[in-house]
Amino acid sequence: MASSQNSLLLFFVTIIISSSTAQTSFRPKALVLPVSKDSSTLQYTTQFKQRTPLVPVKLTLDLGGQFLWVDCDKGYISSTYRPVPCRSAVCNQARSKACITECFSPPRPGCNNNTCGHFPDNTVTNTGTGGEIGTDVVSLQSTDGKSSGRVVTVKKLTFTCGSTFLLEGLANGVTGMAGLGRSKISLPAQFSAAFSFPRKFAICLSSSSSENGVVFFGDGPYNFLPGTDVSKSLIYTPLILNPVSTSTDYFIGVKSIKVNDIAVKVNTALLSINEEGFGGTKISTVNPYTVLETSIYNAFTTAFIKATVNITRVSPVSPFTVCYNSTSIGFTRVGPAVPEIDLVLQNSSVVWRIFGKNSMVPVKSDVLCLGFVDGGVNPRTSIVIGGHQLEENLVQIDLAASKVGFSSILYFQQTSCSNFNFTFNA
Repeated sequence: MASSQNSLLLFFVTIIISSSTAQTSFRPKALVLPVSKDSSTLQYTTQFKQRTPLVPVKLTLDLGGQFLWVDCDKGYISSTYRPVPCRSAVCNQARSKACITECFSPPRPGCNNNTCGHFPDNTVTNTGTGGEIGTDVVSLQSTDGKSSGRVVTVKKLTFTCGSTFLLEGLANGVTGMAGLGRSKISLPAQFSAAFSFPRKFAICLSSSSSENGVVFFGDGPYNFLPGTDVSKSLIYTPLILNPVSTSTDYFIGVKSIKVNDIAVKVNTALLSINEEGFGGTKISTVNPYTVLETSIYNAFTTAFIKATVNITRVSPVSPFTVCYNSTSIGFTRVGPAVPEIDLVLQNSSVVWRIFGKNSMVPVKSDVLCLGFVDGGVNPRTSIVIGGHQLEENLVQIDLAASKVGFSSILYFQQTSCSNFNFTFNA
């Protein structure tokens, strides 16, 4: 009897040890975060847990942002926060040569002596400051590409401490910005390094402020209800390197613009990036609408007006200049029935096609405006593809292969960016 009880006890101990090993050795294939659209600021926000004890941290998503930064001035309490020393390996990885030798307040997160410094910036308002680099615990959900799964933890995620004043102009409740840009300490880079999955991530922004979109960190599948794997239908274009080494934005090579399949006459030199880093096309989540250099904007809007001569125009509504009476526009599965806009990429067969849902913006009950804005003369970037044009499209950044994949509007596949299955809450 005693022998039987000992065998039974050994059996249960073995199960417990095996179970514990399985939990600690779990390595996710990908991670996932929900993305919400703030109706007041038109910013896209996400949330995960950080610190010890864990607290929810709401952040404005910045596709081209160089790293995660959070406000450390107000209420940052954590037993696992560690400042990054000057000239350390992590400091070098952050490409920082700044060293904060002395902080004139009692030690706390964001204020320690002999620590590595960086320059967190609010890319919405274009303000910045100096801040301490630190590490802390971050927790978020894993995914198999079909639904959200178990929670995983990064014990030492590198980020920069910002100041409270940097939050001005950001969405309500936000305490920092989540940088997804082309740097070694951006969130995609750190997540792929922590869990050894491919250096890829994808964003899918919902057009609704009441429904969540999604960010995937890692490779597909990227499944959306009722069972569509969007990763199988992506069109690819190369990522373009900006010669200015400090840029962490994602650039693509737009060769021409078409309206209703007719090329818009623009100064093609503006579509390339020059040696000073000016020109070209980048993708942005902090610009709510696509921004065009003035001469491109004028040529584009003239072409669009010409193609919509039978639609009743009305007085412009800021920030737009081309607006229509919506009662004179029909509607299709992919939005208002207006001319298609093509961003022609590396060749004539690779086209980012923009349909009415992404080209037109409802501003009043009976007014629709062309959702592109004038970026002025000689801006740093000639074309900035903004959030409205990205909505309901899945965009994958493949850092290893240096390419961008895009889906076109998901409505053609009878799904949307709000159709990812966020169900697992363990």
